[in-house]
Amino acid sequence: MGSATTQARTATAEALASTSGVDLDVARELFAAVGAVSGSAQLSGALSDSSVPPAARAGLVSGVFGASYRPATVALLTSAAQQRWSTSAEFVEGLEELAVLATSVAEDADIEAELFSFSRTVASNGELELALGGRLGDASAKGALVSKLLDGRASAGTALIVSSLVEHARGRRVRALLRRAERIVAEQRARIVATVFAATPLNADQQSRLQNALSARYGSAVTLNTVIDPTVVGGLRVQVADDVIDASVSARLADLRQRIAG
Repeated sequence: MGSATTQARTATAEALASTSGVDLDVARELFAAVGAVSGSAQLSGALSDSSVPPAARAGLVSGVFGASYRPATVALLTSAAQQRWSTSAEFVEGLEELAVLATSVAEDADIEAELFSFSRTVASNGELELALGGRLGDASAKGALVSKLLDGRASAGTALIVSSLVEHARGRRVRALLRRAERIVAEQRARIVATVFAATPLNADQQSRLQNALSARYGSAVTLNTVIDPTVVGGLRVQVADDVIDASVSARLADLRQRIAG
C-alpha cells in the first residue's frame, strides 16, 4: 500500500467520523457504489486519477451518484474521491473499507464476533465456501444465500457486510474478505482481535485473565475469538495479527524434541 493511499484512508475515516446521519441505508449505498466503481475501469480510473482536479472528481461523483443516493453518502464518496490514491485498485479497496466502517458506525452489535463466527462456519464447510467464493454462480444469489444463512443469527450490519463482500469478491477468498472486515471493524472500535486456539473452551475467569494480560501487552482493549483445536494438547496458542504466542503443551514437546535431536 502506497503512502498516498495510507493518507487517503485516514482522511476518509476522519470524514466518516464527522458526518452525521450515517445509518445502514448509507452503508448499503456505499457498498452499492463499490460495486458500481469496481465494475467500471473507466469510472474507477477517473475518480482516482490524481492528475484530475479534486473539484472535477467531486463533480463526477455528484453526476453519477447524486440523483439516487443520500446526501451523506454522496458527501462520503466525494471525500474519498478527492483524496490522492496510489492506484485505482486501492481506491476501490478504500471505498470498501469506508462501507465497512460506516456499517460499524451504524450498527450497535458485536460485528467482529459475528464475522469471526461466520468465518469459522465457512472454514468448516467446503461446499459453502465453494458456493460463496467460486468464480461461477450469480453474485446476487451468493448475497441472498448469506442473508438466508445469517437471518436471525447475526445483526443486519454483519449480514450487509458479508453479503456485499461475497457479491463483489473480485477474485478474493471469502475467508480473507471476512478477516479483513473483522480487522477494519476492530481497528475502528479501537480493539485488537486475538484468535485463541485451545483444546477446550475457556471459562469466564480464564477469558478475563487472558484479555487483561493481552491488553497489558498490546496497550489496547482485546477481543478474544476462540477456536477449539484438539491438536493444541493443553495450554493455548494465541495469534494477534502476525504475532503468535504459543504456550501449548504440543509446542513445548516439539521444542523438547528439537533440543534432543540437536
